[in-house]
Amino acid sequence: MKEKDVQTIFGQQNAIHGVFELKLCKEKRMAFNHVADHQIEALQAAEGEGLYHKIQDDAVSWGNRRFAKAKPFDCVFLRNTPAYVVVVFYEPAKKKIAYYIRVAKFVALRDGSTMKSMTESEAQNWSEIVLNLNKK
Repeated sequence: MKEKDVQTIFGQQNAIHGVFELKLCKEKRMAFNHVADHQIEALQAAEGEGLYHKIQDDAVSWGNRRFAKAKPFDCVFLRNTPAYVVVVFYEPAKKKIAYYIRVAKFVALRDGSTMKSMTESEAQNWSEIVLNLNKK
């Protein structure tokens, strides 16, 4: 299982309004630094005064031809939008649970912890929302 696989499942099942930084963890602990500073800053901006993002024009190649991949719109401006770090701890043949942690709580946990990582039980304790990704 790769993060892109979890993103696909998450995209199909998530019904929560917000912006999300999705992390797949295959270990017992997820290092806080797996969420980069620029990602934290973007999540905080979307939750606060605002974040503008231009969606890139992706090209698709087919043989010698290149086509522009359809995109929903050109850009987005988000303000006062709930922002989450969503962590999915993964073990084969076990339930996949997405833990939605508000960015402010994630930063508080990261900055207040004596450890450099979090466990699944810590993610569960700090999460605002939990989503079972095993549903069909």
